[in-house]
Amino acid sequence: MASSIHSCLLVAIIILTLASKTTLALPEVIRIGGLFDSSDPMPESAFRQALDRINENGRFLPKSNLVSLSERLPPNDSHFASRRVCQMLRNGLAAVLGPSSSSTSSHIQSICDALEIPHVNTGCQSRLRRTHYAINLHPHPTALGQAYVDVIRTWEWTAFTILYEEEEAMVRLQHLLKVSTTSGYKINVRKLPQTDNYRPLLKEIDGKGERQIVLDCSAETLAVVLKQAQQVGLITSSYSFFITSLDLHTLDLEDYKYSGTNITGLRLVDLNKIKAANLTKAYSSTSRYYNPAVMNPNATTFTTETALTYDAVHMIAKALGELDRSQDVRVKPLNCDGTDTWIHGNSLINYMTLVEMEGLTGFIKFDTQGYRTFFHLNILELTPEGLTSVSSWNPIDGANITRPTTTEATPLLADSLVNKTLIVSSKLSDPYFMLKESSKMLAGNDRFEGFVVDVIDEVSKLLGFKYTLQIVADSNYGSLNPETGEWNGVIRELQDEKADLGIADLSITYDREQAVDFSLPFMDTGISILYKKPQKQPPSLFSFMSPFSVEVWIYMCAAYVGISLSLFILARLTPLEWVNPHPCDPNPKELENNFNFLNSTWFTIGSLMQQGCDLAPKATSTRMVAGIWWFFTMIIISSYTANLAAFLTIERVESPISSVDDLAKQTKIKYGLVGSGTTGAFFRAAKIANYQRMWQFMEAINRSSTPSNPGPFTKDNMEGVKRVQNSKGLYAFLMESSTIEFFTERICDLTQVGGMIDSKGYGIAMKTGSPYRAAISQAILKLQETNRLLILKSRWWKEKRGGGACKDEGGGSSAASELGLANVGGVFVVLVGGLLIAAFISLCEFAWEARQVVNEQGGSFWKGMLREFRSAIRTTGNSKPIKRRYGSSVPRSESKL
Repeated sequence: MASSIHSCLLVAIIILTLASKTTLALPEVIRIGGLFDSSDPMPESAFRQALDRINENGRFLPKSNLVSLSERLPPNDSHFASRRVCQMLRNGLAAVLGPSSSSTSSHIQSICDALEIPHVNTGCQSRLRRTHYAINLHPHPTALGQAYVDVIRTWEWTAFTILYEEEEAMVRLQHLLKVSTTSGYKINVRKLPQTDNYRPLLKEIDGKGERQIVLDCSAETLAVVLKQAQQVGLITSSYSFFITSLDLHTLDLEDYKYSGTNITGLRLVDLNKIKAANLTKAYSSTSRYYNPAVMNPNATTFTTETALTYDAVHMIAKALGELDRSQDVRVKPLNCDGTDTWIHGNSLINYMTLVEMEGLTGFIKFDTQGYRTFFHLNILELTPEGLTSVSSWNPIDGANITRPTTTEATPLLADSLVNKTLIVSSKLSDPYFMLKESSKMLAGNDRFEGFVVDVIDEVSKLLGFKYTLQIVADSNYGSLNPETGEWNGVIRELQDEKADLGIADLSITYDREQAVDFSLPFMDTGISILYKKPQKQPPSLFSFMSPFSVEVWIYMCAAYVGISLSLFILARLTPLEWVNPHPCDPNPKELENNFNFLNSTWFTIGSLMQQGCDLAPKATSTRMVAGIWWFFTMIIISSYTANLAAFLTIERVESPISSVDDLAKQTKIKYGLVGSGTTGAFFRAAKIANYQRMWQFMEAINRSSTPSNPGPFTKDNMEGVKRVQNSKGLYAFLMESSTIEFFTERICDLTQVGGMIDSKGYGIAMKTGSPYRAAISQAILKLQETNRLLILKSRWWKEKRGGGACKDEGGGSSAASELGLANVGGVFVVLVGGLLIAAFISLCEFAWEARQVVNEQGGSFWKGMLREFRSAIRTTGNSKPIKRRYGSSVPRSESKL
């Protein structure tokens, strides 16, 4: 009896125990409502996947299954959302998740508060107070604001611009705004326009020199803003962007990785946990979670809302598990129009606020007010390798990031030149930087061509960067205003960081080196003179006289007269030229001399004209004179003939100036240069007297200039070239020799006069302290060593755009040089020497003859010589009396006749 009673008691206890377990158990099916924006399918997929993971795991709710009731809502349609949630509640819900839209979420929260249903949100809400039945997994706005302040202070920003999209952003940004009053920061706040065109605002920011920008907007807007910032030149190493969106990691930042721009942001999602949970495979085409709208899911495409949705489902499940241990939970249908509420809603929301767990968004914990104020953020920076976590932030420790100094960052910037996009400014100037003929139909860099375009393209290929070409706004190279101390042109754009590089026919000077940095020169040049080529004059009527100079002709005439007189005198002195006029008479009374003065001149001119004569000298002395004269005429005639053809066929060109000194000494030919450039600076600061005189001359003409009579200075090289063409030789233009070479290859009536009066080089300019200088200089050296620069110059100077149209005529000098006395002076020396020898021989012959006469007639030898000399001089005509007898009664030369 006792044992049976004991057995009955045990059975009763077991039954009561089982009954109690049954009464405390959760329902077998628990429905969770999910409301999601139709624009993003990822959170809904994460919601469904989280429910299935919990059901498959069984750790939180071993005897219950969570079932989803989800709806995708159109944006900002509160009425539609209210009707859909009321329909869900009629099926019985334990909690409602979403939506993230602030306006729609507030209506849903009101319904949940009235029916005491827990409402879980994942969006960043602007309300700083929560209702009793609401909980938000998104970090609290005030805590995020503190994170922004800590990062800004770590960077030591003292002035920056805030760009925000929605008014709700001011709740998050209020901590930043407060530091402007407490710490003296200079902060400009600008609201992004409602249109999709943010360029005017970005240009205005750039124009005001604002370089640090805090950007608060959605991920979709952020992508557009960054793209347009790149288009207007804000994505360079001079700018820094702090992105407040927690979805920066989801954007494609490939175009900005190599720009050198400091793009920094925050990330709540732990990508390693997403990869460890193997969540991305659940979205493959073979998975039941597959959604065609979700393309190529991976860890970086998981938005913060998606990860928070996944964590929210796990938080609800864990809170339900805790509730299961203390209460008998029943989920019942509710009517939005009724007065009935869910009695377990208050308990469930309290358990949710007590949850502590690790999720995809890090450690989840709520404060006593039910806010998520404790969380970890990864601080990200954009590097050539992509977004990199450089440090972290939490409410206790703050941000411990250490920014590299400029010196430390320089090697990194130089190394990261690969794939950067640099803004390159240039000035239109032939053949360096020109618009293509079809430029109106082209866009971007395709509009431009020229030597420097090819040079920067070659440099970019060697260093691996991209570039965007632009025309300098004020069409100037860059000159310093001595009154204001400000630069213009390309130099000014580099200083204002509107461009990263400047390349043109931009000379490297001392003043410019003080304002910007230059690479090694890619071309050497110097100032020279462009002048109109003189008109060629046809040969003159007496051009046959041109082979010899006037001096030579005078000496030739003197030689002709001298030889004629010498032949005449020597023929009279030598006895061998006195012959028997009648060979048949053996005893003539007188002798005859054929070389009278007229015959002597005729003999000389006949030899000179290469025609010969019937007279022939007989004496050795006269033959010596004749031979030397013939040698002289042979050299003279040969030289004359050789040079005559050139003077008769080649047109001679005479230029009024041949150097800069000739230009400085005269005032008839005006001259000028580009008013804003290094050529003007050279003459302005010149210390050489000629150059100072030239500058004073140009300034004097400029002061007296009128619209009809413009001054010497031009706006650009092309204007100067046209003035030289139209000047009829009355204007010369001073410019770089390399540019002169380009124009003289195409405009055949122009020429370069003289050499270079200075030496300079063209280089690539960049802002002072640029990290690109060494790399670009090395690239220039490489192009020089491989002769690539020479090839490019030959292409643009001699081939492209009509190059090579003007060829050298005759292949050499434009005129043959006349022969001077120095060229033929030796012939005159030989002639004089021959004359002297002939005269000596004639004197010997005369002395011999005088001695024979003295021996026959008696008397003194010197008196006999004097008598013979007087007889030779006084004798008129061609005969003289015989004073001695020869052995054969006649002179030896006549004995055979």
